[in-house]
Amino acid sequence: MALALAEQSILQTKRRQPVIEFKGVTKNYPNGTHALEDVNISIGSGEFVFVVGSSGAGKSTFMKLIMREEKPSAGEITVNGFRLNKMAHKEIPLLRRTMGIVFQDFRLIPNMTVYDNVAFAMHVTGADSHDIRIQVAKSLSRVGLGDKARSMPNQLSGGEQQRVGLARALVNAPSLIIADEPTGNVDPNMSYEIVSMLTDINKRGTTVLMVTHDHNLVRDFGHRVIMLDHGHIVADNAGGKIDEN
Repeated sequence: MALALAEQSILQTKRRQPVIEFKGVTKNYPNGTHALEDVNISIGSGEFVFVVGSSGAGKSTFMKLIMREEKPSAGEITVNGFRLNKMAHKEIPLLRRTMGIVFQDFRLIPNMTVYDNVAFAMHVTGADSHDIRIQVAKSLSRVGLGDKARSMPNQLSGGEQQRVGLARALVNAPSLIIADEPTGNVDPNMSYEIVSMLTDINKRGTTVLMVTHDHNLVRDFGHRVIMLDHGHIVADNAGGKIDEN
């Protein structure tokens, strides 16, 4: 009993530790666009967070800063223990190995099988062939595509292609999953399946950050919601609550 309580306390402490932290972050582009203004946010280990907002609200810039595709004009960003402001270019691949990324447009390599698309994410990290075989099989099984390993992307439905993208994001056991409109190119039923899979992954301890325009998904799944508007965080709510007024 005492051991169980201790383990629970450790897990709760871990969940409070920030995986993503923005302190006074501003991003201005050379063309004069003010994408983000004085953003302060903390996302803890093991959280599932939806990011919502209209077109031009700053969602894409928010995600690009987390992935270190862009640098802030002011403020400090920490992701998975990496201080992004002071990060050398050679360190960026190390940061990205701690995260799995799911894209709206799937981004599968068309002339590679499902297996090879997922395995590619491990090859680039230098993993050995034995580990690759085990982890790819495990990842495909988790997304329900264990029988599609030898299929080509053009033989799959849009929903199946997105599940391959999710398997690829999972294969290196990242601590953070970033999903950028992962349901934008699939039908409503598959949208719920994708978010259900992400929720199951989150329950195992992986932090999930998902950008979406689908407010029904946000309400139905009831996770934390961060709302952006013209570069500002205008709401940060629990339980899938969206402030739309």
